[in-house]
Amino acid sequence: MTYVVTEVCIKCKYTDCVEVCPVDCFHEGPNFLVIDPEECIDCSLCEPECPINAIYAEDELPADQQHFLDLNTELSRAWPVITEMKPHPDDAKEWEDVTDKLKYLER
Repeated sequence: MTYVVTEVCIKCKYTDCVEVCPVDCFHEGPNFLVIDPEECIDCSLCEPECPINAIYAEDELPADQQHFLDLNTELSRAWPVITEMKPHPDDAKEWEDVTDKLKYLER
């Protein structure tokens, strides 16, 4: 099993989760983070660290977020690994409660 970063992270990209990952399975894109399911060891450390609850265990993914498992897999192959916490975008707070953010995902 793996953990999955979902739509809530788009445009917020808080990196608190990255700091606690013991296997460096997070990858960073322009405005989103993903988890490499091949590297994730299901330790669950990242989930409570996310300040906006954007991370779910694979078997607890909401129905409307199921496609994010494939998206995490795809993008983790293309984006570089991130291992250290970085400042979040200046406008992250403004995006926290926005829904339907997939259209804003930058690849």
